[in-house]
Amino acid sequence: MSSLSRELVFLILQFLDEEKFKETVHKLEQESGFYFNMKYFEDEVINGNWDEVERYLGGFTKVDDNRYSMKIFFEIRKQKYLEALDKHDRSKAVEILVKDLKVFASFNEELFKEITQLLTLENFRENEQLSKYGDTKSARAIMLVELKKLIEANPLFRDKLQFPNLKSSRLRTLINQSLNWQHQLCKNPRPNPDIKTLFVDHSCGQPNGARAPSPANNPLLGSIPKPGGFPQLGAHGPFQPAPTPVAPLAGWMSNPPAVTHPAVSGGAIGFGTPTNPAAMLKHPRTPSAANPSMDYPSGDSDHVSKRPRPVGLSEEVNLPVNMMPVTYPQSHSYPQDDFHKAVARTLSQGSAPMSMDFHPVQQTLLLVGTNVGDIGLWDVGTKERLVVRNFKVWELGKCSMALQAALVKDPTVSVNRIIWSPDGTLFGVAYSRHIVQIYSYHGGDDIRQHLEIDAHVGGVNDIAFAHPNKQLCIITCGDDKTIKVWEATSGTKQFTFEGHEAPVYSVCPHYKENIQFIFSTALDGKIKAWLYDNLGSRVDYDAPGHWCTTMAYSADGSRLFSCGTSKDGESHLVEWNESEGAVKRTYQGFRKRSMGVVQFDTTRNRFLAAGDEFVIKIWDMDNTSLLTTIEADGGLPASPRIRFNKEGTLLAVSTVDNGIKVLANADGVRLLRTLENRSFDASRSASETVTKAAAAAAAAAAAATSSGTAAPSSITAMNGDNRSMVDVKPRIADESMDKSKVWKLMEITDTAQCRSLKLGDSIRTAKISRLIYTNSGVAILALASNAVHLLWKWPRNERNSTGKATASVSPQLWQPPSGILMTNDTIDNSPDEAVHCFALSKNDSYVMSASGGKISLFNMMTFKTMTTFMPPPPAATFLAFHPQDNNIIAIGMDDSTIQIYNVRIDEVKSKLRGHSKKITGLAFSNVLNVLVSSGADAQICVWNTDGWERQRSRFLQIPSGRPTSNILDTRVQFHQDQQHCLVVHETQIAIYDASKLEPVKQWPPRETSAPPITHATFSCDSQLIYASFLDATVCIFSASSLRLQCRILPASYLPQNISSNVHPVVVAAHPSEANQFALGLTDGSVYVMEPLESERKWGIPPPAENGSTSNMSTPPNGASSSDQPER
Repeated sequence: MSSLSRELVFLILQFLDEEKFKETVHKLEQESGFYFNMKYFEDEVINGNWDEVERYLGGFTKVDDNRYSMKIFFEIRKQKYLEALDKHDRSKAVEILVKDLKVFASFNEELFKEITQLLTLENFRENEQLSKYGDTKSARAIMLVELKKLIEANPLFRDKLQFPNLKSSRLRTLINQSLNWQHQLCKNPRPNPDIKTLFVDHSCGQPNGARAPSPANNPLLGSIPKPGGFPQLGAHGPFQPAPTPVAPLAGWMSNPPAVTHPAVSGGAIGFGTPTNPAAMLKHPRTPSAANPSMDYPSGDSDHVSKRPRPVGLSEEVNLPVNMMPVTYPQSHSYPQDDFHKAVARTLSQGSAPMSMDFHPVQQTLLLVGTNVGDIGLWDVGTKERLVVRNFKVWELGKCSMALQAALVKDPTVSVNRIIWSPDGTLFGVAYSRHIVQIYSYHGGDDIRQHLEIDAHVGGVNDIAFAHPNKQLCIITCGDDKTIKVWEATSGTKQFTFEGHEAPVYSVCPHYKENIQFIFSTALDGKIKAWLYDNLGSRVDYDAPGHWCTTMAYSADGSRLFSCGTSKDGESHLVEWNESEGAVKRTYQGFRKRSMGVVQFDTTRNRFLAAGDEFVIKIWDMDNTSLLTTIEADGGLPASPRIRFNKEGTLLAVSTVDNGIKVLANADGVRLLRTLENRSFDASRSASETVTKAAAAAAAAAAAATSSGTAAPSSITAMNGDNRSMVDVKPRIADESMDKSKVWKLMEITDTAQCRSLKLGDSIRTAKISRLIYTNSGVAILALASNAVHLLWKWPRNERNSTGKATASVSPQLWQPPSGILMTNDTIDNSPDEAVHCFALSKNDSYVMSASGGKISLFNMMTFKTMTTFMPPPPAATFLAFHPQDNNIIAIGMDDSTIQIYNVRIDEVKSKLRGHSKKITGLAFSNVLNVLVSSGADAQICVWNTDGWERQRSRFLQIPSGRPTSNILDTRVQFHQDQQHCLVVHETQIAIYDASKLEPVKQWPPRETSAPPITHATFSCDSQLIYASFLDATVCIFSASSLRLQCRILPASYLPQNISSNVHPVVVAAHPSEANQFALGLTDGSVYVMEPLESERKWGIPPPAENGSTSNMSTPPNGASSSDQPER
């Protein structure tokens, strides 16, 4: 339809509305699809006229057009379904379920199953996610807020939400003008023509010589203004036509105008009533790599529009889905505890800090780069500077002649940026002269030269880490107007991005919807975006300020901000609408002329902070007005450098006296007070240390020396604070002293030397067969030998502000209101003799479990059995979810096969044969794309996950003189780098290079009479290995060397009167606390173990043999480091 025809429809709509043809006007709106009347839509939703709501929507979009449309229809049909349930109209609810909600099953089978389960409840509010559902009126109002946001964000509605700004009765005016023109063309125009029809042109009859009156003073058709005209929807800004975005950059690439546009989540459909801003401020949600929210492709995706509906078991379950909590309006409240008012630490750096960054895992480690090229590493907790390095080119001869000449002419160098890699195993330094230096971090004060790159001609203005194609990379930008991407292991240059016309000031890599990209800003104010290819920039926009601008995402990656300062000193802090490529909101509160380039940072998906006017200014992300300022007791420069730690509990701020103030909120103060207890015994003199050195070294060697091949480099630190000297003696001046001489094995012999907590229960006394922490770290799930599951949940309170598992607070043995238990199907009523196994979904919503009978799928919220499948024989002996598709499950069987089972289509895709006895362990690597299996035949096999062919296999070498007793079947678990594998047998612990299936390190007990190993597992950061033994001893090994670091004797956690036959049979590691683990015992008890708060960790790593530890590499960023290990 032509544009004039389209405009004619608008004129007709106005006319119909003025004439009160209400039903007709809305019918034309819907049939033409030109104008979406939001007011009419709101009224119909509030009144619950659901058929009309969907009919009206149908003129503008269909369910499967894109993810916004899908969510709009889902929210409406879900509300209709809940209202039917609330009225106890089960037949109506079933009809809605089958006719309206079934369409979503093909996209989210698990959610559809959960919705179906509501029919079984007397009151659907018994469901935890719907417990706060109010009355119908309030529920509709809350839903309407979300629907409006979804409609405004939906590309299909962009040019349809505002009615044209027309004068009243515009169609009448045009007709008047036409008739007057016709009258003027009459050969004999009458003074007062009688217009009786519009169907034919006007013509006057008898000539009278009079001229026609002008339309201005004698309209032929009177204008009849009437109330109730079309609303001028000023709240909904004009949206220009643009392609439906299929990627985060789509809106930026289509060059839309810079207009504001309300933000909205295009996330997964779920039970949760739409989240309101106030609730988000109170309880911000941050998804982890381990538990991402499901997202639907846009309407351009064949995956949505052509995806076949599943059959078979897909009608039962689709694993997993995030169930978003129901939230209702709350008042905006900002407790003073949220703000970093307290100056908790003052550190003297010695030269002016230019850039700072907290370690991503060890929240109190602070990197600092200064204006003279120095770098420093501080432990804020102990107030100790662990490392200081002055600027030095490592290999000047390999640098360009331009750099060598520049350094000769002027040797002064400044740090422009210092930053940790995402896992904290590397950090990068960008200097004002040509080069970047990359260090590897191995805990404590151990930093090592890793890479030196002559990156740019002139200064290197920024550096960042990213992981395109599952490979850790370094991104740099510089004065030579380029952005470059380097491989992080070898330093090989992969891409050079050219296109800026001025020096590139900053880079901001990010990924969304599986698309990796980089934003860059230049000193001419241009913003560009690049994909990892050679096709040039996808974006060319102007940043507010047109000079020094940096960009950053909120912690959850959902919101994009930038802060820039112009040459005239005007600062601009803004939030961007990514889909539009436009400024969404501009924050107020800067002085007119800032005295320097303003730095900013984000924290906790809630606040923005910037250094300006000698203070720190704080904004709520959802409010453009300045929230508060922090003076930090004065002494700040005009534009201080600032940096939050990852948890948002600490804020580092530069000072005018070349120092750093560390500010803390209430949680940060509590953290630092705990660390203050880590004081060292300063009375221990160097001479006393030397006197005892030989004995200590001998004891260490006798207790912890391991056999196996030495390897060239150290395993990389991830979460552990592997400080080697500071925890055992004061720092001494002689750094060259052999640290191995003062190392001592930590031995815990009684309850006062560690924290242990026995979890209370009142259900059973059966042996614990399987044990795992939930991925969120707030609960522990156990499977007892009587086929019953037990779930302990920790409360969130003053003593436990995070709500995570801890030995300091007792959890509750949780059961749903129904009181049912999750009990596996068994054979012949003899579960004690069965092999028990389970696997937990990534979002902790479901557990798949077996105890010799059929495999059961349980809902973790209701404990209800969702489905059962695969009746024996053969019986399942081990379960593992595929890391990239939770509908694919590897099932180890007692007939020695491994079945690759697709839950969605209820089909065994492959059956793997290679073992001769039952399968005892399975572990996936999403880096190597392999499945490693272990069997009771002491064999390990590696299978390719693309075609499921066996790549290689080998048998364990059982030490001579060590008869096996089947106390522990062979188990496998991947290191966090996803390339090395922990192999555990009752006779040994070994680490294998999975790509070659060759042992890297091995720990066999020296004496054949040593008690057998009952279980072992990596800590969450893969720096430690927790191992339990038949005599109830727990040993903690350094994973880098497989040498004993700490020994925990039974008396330190078991009561004195307990039987000597009681011992741990399973060990589980906390998913985020590297020094916490849990033990499941033969008597049915479960213990949570942690070191003393004053210690923070289980001893210190033993010194490396001959200076070597392990050859395990840095975990690539593509690795799923936050996934729970298979157990």
